[in-house]
Amino acid sequence: MRPRYLSKSRFALALECPTKLYYTGKKDYADQKLEDPFMEALAEGGFQVGELAKYYYPGGHDIETIHTQDALDQTNELLKRENVTIYEAAVTYRDFFVRVDILKKTGNRVELIEVKSKSFDGTCEQDFLGRGGISYGWQSYLYDVAFQKHVLSQAFPDWEISAYLMLTDKNAQCPTDGLNQKFKLVRNDRGRKTVRVVEEPTAEDLSVPMLRAVQVDQCCDIIFKQPIEETPFAQHVQQLADAYREDRKLQPRLSSRCGACQFRATPEDMQEGLKSGFHECWKQVLGWTDADFQDQTVLELWNYRKKNDLIEDGRIKLVEVLESDVNPTEDNNPGLSVTQRQWLQVEKAKAQDNSHWIDRENLAREMASWTFPLHFVDFETSMVAIPFTKGRRPYEGIAFQFSHHVVHGDGTVEHRSEYLNTEPGSFPNYDFIRALKKQLEKDNGSIFRYAAHENTFLNHIYNQLQDDPNPITDRDELCKFIRTISTSTANSADQWQGERTMIDMLELVKRYYYDPYMKGSNSIKQVLPAVLNNSQYVQNKYSQPIYGAANGITSLNFKDQVWIEKQDGWVKDPYKLLPGIFDDFSDQQKQQLANDAEDIREGGAAMTAYARLQFEDVPQDVRQAIEKALLKYCELDTLAMVMIYEGWKDLIR
Repeated sequence: MRPRYLSKSRFALALECPTKLYYTGKKDYADQKLEDPFMEALAEGGFQVGELAKYYYPGGHDIETIHTQDALDQTNELLKRENVTIYEAAVTYRDFFVRVDILKKTGNRVELIEVKSKSFDGTCEQDFLGRGGISYGWQSYLYDVAFQKHVLSQAFPDWEISAYLMLTDKNAQCPTDGLNQKFKLVRNDRGRKTVRVVEEPTAEDLSVPMLRAVQVDQCCDIIFKQPIEETPFAQHVQQLADAYREDRKLQPRLSSRCGACQFRATPEDMQEGLKSGFHECWKQVLGWTDADFQDQTVLELWNYRKKNDLIEDGRIKLVEVLESDVNPTEDNNPGLSVTQRQWLQVEKAKAQDNSHWIDRENLAREMASWTFPLHFVDFETSMVAIPFTKGRRPYEGIAFQFSHHVVHGDGTVEHRSEYLNTEPGSFPNYDFIRALKKQLEKDNGSIFRYAAHENTFLNHIYNQLQDDPNPITDRDELCKFIRTISTSTANSADQWQGERTMIDMLELVKRYYYDPYMKGSNSIKQVLPAVLNNSQYVQNKYSQPIYGAANGITSLNFKDQVWIEKQDGWVKDPYKLLPGIFDDFSDQQKQQLANDAEDIREGGAAMTAYARLQFEDVPQDVRQAIEKALLKYCELDTLAMVMIYEGWKDLIR
């Protein structure tokens, strides 16, 4: 029987919730993080940063095997040397096991370097500290390092161990073009993703370190002295290790964190026979039956900061929330205030009222101020750890795609334009903004976005244009255009409010529209189905193949698509109707791809797809299929905004 070690990843999971140790790695429990493409994209960035880090500690020995005992044997043999550097060193002590990213041994002095792709713009470990100890945003990273230092110090008590956290230096400027293209993602013989160095970094590539190692021994000492759940650190981690070794479930503790539990099975998961750790915990603590989960809980109460207080008070269901808990009050803006919206959500739960609410008067007033044609715009973006080009910094934003729908005064809908640049190593931002400018400067119509993302990125590109030392002939024109359609962010030294600044549909939702179907979420993925279920006009319009001039709607990527399908009387989420990436491939081609792809139905998957096209050697037919899927996904994002607009227009009549 294989030993059950408490590894650093399992320790990190237990910091979120100790009960999760029981569920992790069990195939009969649903695990949403296994299918989270956004997390996968982050992990892939981490792979490349980890590979680059080795070049700042050259001459090391790589422990590549994934087999625990082999890794331990190879590591222990290397540690017999007086001086040695090891990548992915394997160390065990009792029921603990860690793989150290970089271990540098000089006699009995040892440097433990944990490499993370997170960016850092501080100067020393004091920047990780706040009032009362470790700053919240750095806790997971520093507890990871502290756990490794604890295991190493127990396994090798004679060592003098210094711990470091190696992070991307947010202020470092890449000294060369194409550095990130030297690290390609590949699948090895076992089907696992790994990084292959296709071209060795040069001395010039490494002349300005993109990563910085910060000594964190003081932070580790604070963690060792600070109890976890009223238990000293060493005792707590041993309790975790004992529970994991014995496959014993630790007592669940309910909190607001349960809302993001990765072991919460969906109805579809349960139909496939998967268990739900979330449901098991809540049944165990609360004595609930399956019927209790049909009721809304305080976890779903939108933007409410005192959920833990309610949970500790034993008031779990939304119907148990009191008006005094929310204290609904007006503000100076039209529509609902935050607290009024929260109380509306509670009131509808208490009354078992599933009908939508819409502020017809104020929404109609807003609509009357808009200028036709209406422009609906959505961006797809990425932030890469290792910059694409010389002079760029880690995690400078990349705007690689937009979609643009237009609604004319007569009601016709036109998917007017789109932009996509997936060329490996290309910095597309200026061409992106040129293409957007070309489309939006043709008239003075109102422009719409959903949430702050587009405005934030316009500010980001504006700053890139302002700071770029290279000659850009149309710099002033592009900056002027950006200022016209955006609002400066709060931390900008240069403040402006554009005369055509984008109208945020998310803010319109918050003030003027609520539907219990949304379950406290204002994501466009929740708002769209809610509006569709309430607007018979939109249902009728999109329940048939709609595209063509005769029907008043055109598309750049769809031909016979139907967007309204019903299941059990409810409109299905249109995003689930998107065709699969490789639907047009032969069975033989699909078999060759096997585990190589997933459909693009949300932003995280789009980011992952872009990362694949950047960092993998993708066959041309696969590349074209992914690009085609990206275009369809982004087009649906702006069509979704159009559908919400059309639905609201119908509902306020």
